[in-house]
Amino acid sequence: MSVAPAPAARPAPPEALRGRTVVVKYGGHAMADTGLRRAFAEDVLVLREAGVRTVVVHGGGPQIGAQLARLGMESVFLGGLRVTTPETMDVVRMVLSGKVQKELVGLLNESGSHAVGISGEDARTLTAVKRYAEVAGERVDIGLVGEVTRVNTAVLGILLDHGHVPVVSSVGRGEDGQVYNVNADTAAGALAAGLGAETLVVLTDVPGLCADWPRSDRVVGRIGAAALEALLPSLGGGMAPKMEACLRAVRAGVRSARVLDGRTPHALLDALAGGAAPGTTVVADDAG
Repeated sequence: MSVAPAPAARPAPPEALRGRTVVVKYGGHAMADTGLRRAFAEDVLVLREAGVRTVVVHGGGPQIGAQLARLGMESVFLGGLRVTTPETMDVVRMVLSGKVQKELVGLLNESGSHAVGISGEDARTLTAVKRYAEVAGERVDIGLVGEVTRVNTAVLGILLDHGHVPVVSSVGRGEDGQVYNVNADTAAGALAAGLGAETLVVLTDVPGLCADWPRSDRVVGRIGAAALEALLPSLGGGMAPKMEACLRAVRAGVRSARVLDGRTPHALLDALAGGAAPGTTVVADDAG
């Protein structure tokens, strides 16, 4: 009788991360592929058991797009951000804080991570103001899209202190009561800054930042804040908000921000454990 081999042991995060906060933006193929979902859940569990205070911020762009299509509504993007009408906003809240979040919390809890889902609206965790996109140098109104102006970490702190993994949907509320669709990368960067996180990790569907795309697919392994700020105007599509989030985080004191290829199983844990996970690391200019 043959015996199935035991699964390979995952590397442990360094002891220096114990008691520190790591904010992870989760989305893309890592969210859609069954094997990658399982690997992500395993990584989060390892981090929790190692005493790493882990916060997961999730998107849900494909799921929102699919629901809009079912309702006969068009998905429009400008400057890498979803144009959000009041009708679209209703779908965003339903999909993010309902379907996507519940499925993600269930996935993590099946592995034993004690995850708890909250919306950015809850306890004013994310306060936002209307954001405009910049397209070809012009300011463009994209509807109910928000920029985070303030983070309230009180509820997150309580959950983390009790060993839970907060799972945050990227919806914010304005001072005037208006609800805004906040890009998940933007939300993750703001939360990392507000929590004084050690590291921000953004899981995406590309190998990392390509400084000369589309002329070259060479990934920038490491970049300082000043160089990234100079590069930002040339970035397009979904990479711009990801790198904006990284820049915001490191400028606020987060030690490093990493954009990782979420299509690689266990990229999160491998990167935090010092492995060779592909991607781009953003650091403050005075970092060694």
